[in-house]
Amino acid sequence: MSSVTNSVQAPSEETFEGAVIRLDSRLNALVPESARIEKLAGGFQFTEGPLWFPAGYLWFSDVIGNVVRQWSPDGTVIEILPKGGGETDAPAGSFIGPNGMIADRDGAVLLCQHTNRQIVRISETREVSTVIDRFEGKRLNSPNDLVYRSDGALYFTDPPYGLLQQDQDPRKELPFNGVYRFAEGKLKLIIDDLTRPNGLAFSPDEKTLYVANSDEKRKIWMRYDVQADGTVRNGKLHFDATASDENGLPDGMKLDALGNLYCAGPGGVWIFTPQGEHLGTIKLPEVPANCNWGNDGTMLYITAETGLYRVQLAVEGRKALY
Repeated sequence: MSSVTNSVQAPSEETFEGAVIRLDSRLNALVPESARIEKLAGGFQFTEGPLWFPAGYLWFSDVIGNVVRQWSPDGTVIEILPKGGGETDAPAGSFIGPNGMIADRDGAVLLCQHTNRQIVRISETREVSTVIDRFEGKRLNSPNDLVYRSDGALYFTDPPYGLLQQDQDPRKELPFNGVYRFAEGKLKLIIDDLTRPNGLAFSPDEKTLYVANSDEKRKIWMRYDVQADGTVRNGKLHFDATASDENGLPDGMKLDALGNLYCAGPGGVWIFTPQGEHLGTIKLPEVPANCNWGNDGTMLYITAETGLYRVQLAVEGRKALY
């Protein structure tokens, strides 16, 4: 491990920024009117994949910086995994590094790697091993985000962002950008018609899978009915933000225990009901990429471009499975 570098800001006192845009009075029961957006650290390159640990600290990715870092409540930021996405000589500014991560069994972490084009397992002793890197013998594009279902099945998205030329990259081996289910050692493609599948999450009853599509030409969130065998069908539009002219695209998401969605999107974290009603937006000074629950389950941590933020909510998040 190495300590925080001079390029990283770890505020020594509370810094509040941004605002909450309230479109519906029902938002007040989720985001209290007293809620304030707190900046925890800055100076990174493109933050993603926040993951809270019960021991009281947060891991997050820097996709362009190619490192996994840890933030602690005393403001300390340290490196956990340098070259978190793999070794590369890609040009500066490329999306080469680590991305989404989730807790696995026995204290391990599953991490999406762009350069290595795989999902890896990081043990408690920081040993890294490959979990998934191919579909039907062909290399994945660049796994982006992932989520567990209570039956132990792992679901993940695989857009081409880690490839320097994306869909036109000669190294791209798959003709689609898929959503997958991995269970009992078998990998199954369950969605193949989204141009840029990104964040994903299950409803509290696990009967619905939500998927973000981070395409500039089609900024949408979809929902699918989950079948008994874990596959999905009846894809329906949950919300279309294509008309938004604010910076940002549909990206990472999480749900609360009531089934409301908190989705990184154009201009902020969009909050939707399970029926697709837009209640309001948590607007930060930077474009958010992902979010996750922490502390007692009511604190929402948000990764946004160069910074790490959090906001205290009035509702608990959907609990992680492991």
